[in-house]
Amino acid sequence: MRILSLQSGTSADGIDVAVAEIEALDASATPALSLRPLLARTVDWSEELQPRLLAAIAGESLTPAEFCELDTRAGQEFAAAARAAAAEIPGGVDLAVSHGQTLYHWVDGGRARGTLQIGEASWIAEALDRPVLSNVRSADIAAGGDGAPLMGLFDRAWLAGEAEASGSPIATVNLGGIANVQIVSPGGGLVAFDSGPANCLIDAVVARATEGRQTRDTDGALAEAGRVDEAVLAALLAHPYFVATPPKSTGRETFDLGVVDRAVASAGSGAGSVNGSGPELPLADLVATLTALTARTVADAVRSATPTAPNRVVVSGGGVHNPAMLRALTAVLGLHGIAVTTSDAWGVDPDDKESLLFALIGFLSWHGVPAALPATPAGRARVLGQLTLTPGATLGRRLDGIAGLRLADTRLAGTLAEATIA
Repeated sequence: MRILSLQSGTSADGIDVAVAEIEALDASATPALSLRPLLARTVDWSEELQPRLLAAIAGESLTPAEFCELDTRAGQEFAAAARAAAAEIPGGVDLAVSHGQTLYHWVDGGRARGTLQIGEASWIAEALDRPVLSNVRSADIAAGGDGAPLMGLFDRAWLAGEAEASGSPIATVNLGGIANVQIVSPGGGLVAFDSGPANCLIDAVVARATEGRQTRDTDGALAEAGRVDEAVLAALLAHPYFVATPPKSTGRETFDLGVVDRAVASAGSGAGSVNGSGPELPLADLVATLTALTARTVADAVRSATPTAPNRVVVSGGGVHNPAMLRALTAVLGLHGIAVTTSDAWGVDPDDKESLLFALIGFLSWHGVPAALPATPAGRARVLGQLTLTPGATLGRRLDGIAGLRLADTRLAGTLAEATIA
């Protein structure tokens, strides 16, 4: 079946759209799957909507009327992006999956209590005349899980066979706004959790310092020009999240500008920010320090999450386009003999991997397959998402699980995971 996926990350820098063809390779109740990407692109949010989304993500209060309008407008822009992409696929698509735009991920007492994504799915269903799966995290949270990170579902299906063949765990890291770490062990074992910030704090300090003229450290230029402030880095590393035991999840609501300002202030770096609204530290030094924070916390997570540390890490997400971040991560992991490659060396575009994950979730849910995440209590795996159905829609045949994932035209073509996901 042809599945269209839609999502916008915590940076709200655009709508990622992808279409993938996913098919069962045999008629068993636990088939291996093939996945072939057909289309992938990023569509800009409108100039009117993007700043409103960013303000809401940052915690700006919304009245019920404002929230209703924001949810509707986001759904309409998701729908327009979906309609344009589906028109390019001969025969159209069979199903859409919309992760939506996260506004808040509620964690209290070390547990996820709720999550909020917006972008009303009915507009997408209306635009495509196809069913839409949305709200993909909440069922797992209601069952006692964290609802995040979801990437482990893709990585276990994709890499368990390779881990088995090599006899060694394989780690993957997605560097979005938040960094998440997945470690797939021989036999299909999975550890997956958010390690902390990747780009979100860097983006936030750059946007504040430039009054919104820049929203990221393009090409890592600021980090390269700066010097790591070891006292500030130590203060940042003292955040309690980093010593919390996995599985765990987090978001911008935990790692915001206040975290940065308090760390700079406690390190004695003065008062008054680079633009007069927070602690003072040259912007390049602050970005270099936050880049080092990401590298250190990701590396610590990779090394400590399993009894046997992996000897290779596969990196994806927007952070792969930041050479300073990749160099910092490679340097720290290299001290421990752990090699770093990007997912394109394994046949998966780093910008598209998360979109392919949501397409896979769509296939699993359409066929009634529960998704067991590491934080999900034993025996409580749930089918993810809520369906907005259209006239004539019929669910696919029920499967008990899948035996692996073959990516078309990649280096791993022909390698299948042995572990059943159920």
